[in-house]
Amino acid sequence: MVKLTRRKLMVSAGLAGGGILLGYAMAPFSTVDRARKLAAGDGALLVTWVRITPDNRVTVIVPHSEMGQGVHTAMPMMLAEELDADWALVSMEQAPADMAFANGALAKGYLGAADPSIPKFLNGLTDFAFRKAAEFNNLQITGGSTAVRFTGVVGMRRAGAAARWMLVQAAAKEWGVPAQEITAADSKLSHAASGRNAAYGEMASKAVDFDPPANVPLKDPKAYKIVGKPVARFDIPAKVNGSAIYGVDVRLPGMMFASIKASPVFGGKLKNFDAKAISAMRGIKSVHRVGEDAVAVIADNSWRVQQALNTLPIEWDDGANAAHSSATILAGMQAAIEKGKFESDYNFGNAEAAAKSAAKVVEASYAVPHLAHATMEPMNCTAHFNGGRLEVWGGFQDGLGARARAADVSGLPIEDVTLHHTAMGGGFGRRGLTMDYLDKAVLLAKQVDYPVNLIWSREEDMTQDSYRNASVARMRGGLDAAGRPVSWQQDYTERRDPEDATWIPYAIADRRARVVSGTDPIPFGPWRSVAHSQHGFFIESFTDELAHAAGRDPFEFRRDLLHDAPAHKAVLEAAAQMSGWGTPAPLGRARGIAIRESFGTIVAQVAEVSVDSDGQAHVHKVWCAADPGEVINPDTFAGQMEGGIIYGLTAALYGEISIDKGRVVEQNFPDYPMVRQADAPVIEVRIMPSGRPTGGAGEPGTPPIAAAVANAVFSLTRQRARSLPLRKHDLRGGVEQAKA
Repeated sequence: MVKLTRRKLMVSAGLAGGGILLGYAMAPFSTVDRARKLAAGDGALLVTWVRITPDNRVTVIVPHSEMGQGVHTAMPMMLAEELDADWALVSMEQAPADMAFANGALAKGYLGAADPSIPKFLNGLTDFAFRKAAEFNNLQITGGSTAVRFTGVVGMRRAGAAARWMLVQAAAKEWGVPAQEITAADSKLSHAASGRNAAYGEMASKAVDFDPPANVPLKDPKAYKIVGKPVARFDIPAKVNGSAIYGVDVRLPGMMFASIKASPVFGGKLKNFDAKAISAMRGIKSVHRVGEDAVAVIADNSWRVQQALNTLPIEWDDGANAAHSSATILAGMQAAIEKGKFESDYNFGNAEAAAKSAAKVVEASYAVPHLAHATMEPMNCTAHFNGGRLEVWGGFQDGLGARARAADVSGLPIEDVTLHHTAMGGGFGRRGLTMDYLDKAVLLAKQVDYPVNLIWSREEDMTQDSYRNASVARMRGGLDAAGRPVSWQQDYTERRDPEDATWIPYAIADRRARVVSGTDPIPFGPWRSVAHSQHGFFIESFTDELAHAAGRDPFEFRRDLLHDAPAHKAVLEAAAQMSGWGTPAPLGRARGIAIRESFGTIVAQVAEVSVDSDGQAHVHKVWCAADPGEVINPDTFAGQMEGGIIYGLTAALYGEISIDKGRVVEQNFPDYPMVRQADAPVIEVRIMPSGRPTGGAGEPGTPPIAAAVANAVFSLTRQRARSLPLRKHDLRGGVEQAKA
């Protein structure tokens, strides 16, 4: 699947826009009829994402995947609020992986076409254009904290309002009264003057005859009854009682199990294997070459297949990448920075000239390693070719994109491919655009006539990932005689999405960032918060260095630079107040602070840290203040902040994928440790919705934490950790009681 880009969406949306101007015959305006055939069931599908049955039940059809972030509850909350539905009657289901449920609202929000400054009379045209763009790009992806802030705001709210409008129109016609006299509330319609009442379910079948306008008014947030309230999530009961079916749980008649080994060197090839060596092992069915770089064993259970695969003699052709190591990659990145063949990232004023006139210049270099996604459920997929058709089962962050990918790999038309969503044991970007596990399952299934559940071992999952890229950064800042920053320069390797990851909120007029690309030969995949995870560490660590160089308190230094960013300032002040900043930390501990805006949400964090006798850092408490603009489900939002902190804390303290002779060294959790429950800090979250545009929740909690911890370590030890993970630093010595 080609990576989704803004240019690709814009081009396809532009073509679709031209189609509507030339007439509906070139491109039908709506796929709602197709959606109704797929998802109406025994009810009425009023608009693509809401079905109402005669018993007055409302089902919200969600075009996003649930991987623990609560989207399968947040989306229904937003739609039900505008529908004025009784929440006790609302449920959800996953949207089918079909073009009828391609996510045009996501495309529209991603490209900013939902900006309130765009005239409302263009809504119909832009809705059409971006729906067609979504269909063209098989867009149904979950990632980038886009669900609530794009699909929810642009799509679910408007869908709920449109469905409510349709129900009111149906009642008005049925009762012969003006629509404006009808009240809709709690899944009921009423007309006070005549005393007539009806449940939504009674009018739903009649409502489908009405086509809603593009600009149905939305609720005033002051009237919300559901949004902003803590609501129990739909996905939790099945996960607690064990009834949730994950990809590894799929069982089908006649199904066999498989596991796989791919070239341990990226880009290497499979030369040969000796299938006879394992042919006598119990339960072994067959051995297969899968593509150019992998071999798979099929057996009657997963334990036997893994034992056989571990025994199978395999010969590899390592290829050219066997010369790579973490040391050579890092050296190459540093050399590229020194050569200075940069592309401009952003440039305001004249940062170099400002640095020359500065009273003090501060310079520092930082580095972060590759990181694995390390989802709790290893990669897996079940596939079955039967009667010229293909079925696949698994957890995918992009159901429609996965279906298109399976069609491409199998050589079948997409109409002959059926995709079944399962629960997903973690994603973090790994089950999104990178679908190698799907490719391998389809290629293997083509060689047999029964269903095959292909499950990667933990070792295969760890060593065949698409990784958060390594990166280095060279920072240079200038301070005037009063200690105020007058210049900011950042040079770094490898630009990754999103484009604002290197932006700073601070009032420094002369600033610029430059990038050099092509320095990382290791396969890349989007990782929770993407480039914000690296630049959050670079930028907020260096901001701390500037504060200390200026002889200023790190919190006060930042606050003074946020006079043009009141929302950032409020969040920073809240985190400081929560932590008791300025008062002594407990003996042997210190505090560090950091702030980042990512995916539309501003997050400030304070970490309280100690260092043990072995020179290792321990994080005892984290205070987190966050402004997401608005909050849909406060319990879920707080949980996502906590999860983002733990995920980022693992990277800060332990996370590293290292390369030796072109191979990943780390194989499993013993050598890729993660923060466990016993080591997790106490986390306090304060949500500060300000009315700004709606931001994300799944990713913004991760970027500030590494810098907050490293800054606390410096406050305690006067040792500046400019590379991660911290476990590679001996932080003994210089520990002092410090005020934070």
